[in-house]
Amino acid sequence: DLNYVPYVLKEDGGYDFTKINDDYFQHAKRMCEIAKEYNFELALVALWCNYVPKTWANNMLPLNTMPFDCVDRYIEKVDETFTQFNPIYIISGDTDLNEEITRNYYNKASDLLREAAPQCIQTLHVRGRLMEIPEEMINRMDFYMFQSGHNAKTENLCMTYRLPEYFVENYPGKPLINSEPCYEQMGSSGRIYGRHHRFNIRRAAWQSLLSGACSGITYGAAGIYSWHIYGKNFGSAIGEGFDMPNPWQQAIHYPGAWEYGDIKHIFNEFQVTELISKQKVLLNNTEEIRVACTPDEKLMMIYLPENTTIKLNYHFSEDDECTIIDLNTLHRECGRIYNHKDICYLDMHVFEHDVLYIIRRK
Repeated sequence: DLNYVPYVLKEDGGYDFTKINDDYFQHAKRMCEIAKEYNFELALVALWCNYVPKTWANNMLPLNTMPFDCVDRYIEKVDETFTQFNPIYIISGDTDLNEEITRNYYNKASDLLREAAPQCIQTLHVRGRLMEIPEEMINRMDFYMFQSGHNAKTENLCMTYRLPEYFVENYPGKPLINSEPCYEQMGSSGRIYGRHHRFNIRRAAWQSLLSGACSGITYGAAGIYSWHIYGKNFGSAIGEGFDMPNPWQQAIHYPGAWEYGDIKHIFNEFQVTELISKQKVLLNNTEEIRVACTPDEKLMMIYLPENTTIKLNYHFSEDDECTIIDLNTLHRECGRIYNHKDICYLDMHVFEHDVLYIIRRK
């Protein structure tokens, strides 16, 4: 309803990129001030992909393509308005990086902000399931973000662990975060019938965290990210084709936000500050179960989405401590460890949902 736009509109409804609308930036600045009053750290996207040539979104909606020579003044305005909040500058928004002209825009924006705001860390937000990041852009990033996304097709559910595995193996070691796992109650992309529920978002989080992306996790709720209100439409026919979200007044009460908060409490309780994938020790015939250790290997975490006996090519003593946390209720039980013929077994649990095994050496 507020309908703020960053540039003066032309007769065709597009932006006149030579005429910045200061009211937009003052409004955005005030929103940032309020967020900081509530102790939020800000992560601000510089150029969403629809403004940059040859991206998937710009190919669909080319009306507001920013001219290359207007990037300088725009970034100057961004720095003038937002650097005072010491944000993380996310240079790209949901973008693909296939075309040279696309990369030129983002490299220019990155270099300009690096010069103007060297104290602010930078990263890229890339489109769903994108693995290949050009070397020139990897080197500009202070930490990595990948997007496992919202696609519910079987061949794409594995992206929660395939993407971090690829980043860890192929790119220089930097902090790694799944920037966009499936959002709670969001319709599956591609106009596929169905929505992502608590189990889906828990699985996405824990599979990412135990596969190399242990620097954090983002939570999203359908209806919150769009700040949807009663009586308004939603562009289900464009982009990835998501179904209508609930209004934000409902979405703000989704329980998954608490469950993502529980992750930090679990890490703090067990004094986990870093995890390294230990997937090679898993003998079960599935990649859905994820295994990681602390660097000193005194603690192991195993995410088990469906109940089964866990088999490891690894030695734990039967006296080592095994805690099993039901991620649906946070109820706990003591797990049983036993060894047979050089294989370590972790007994099945008593719960109905996905669980986390935490084994600590005594």
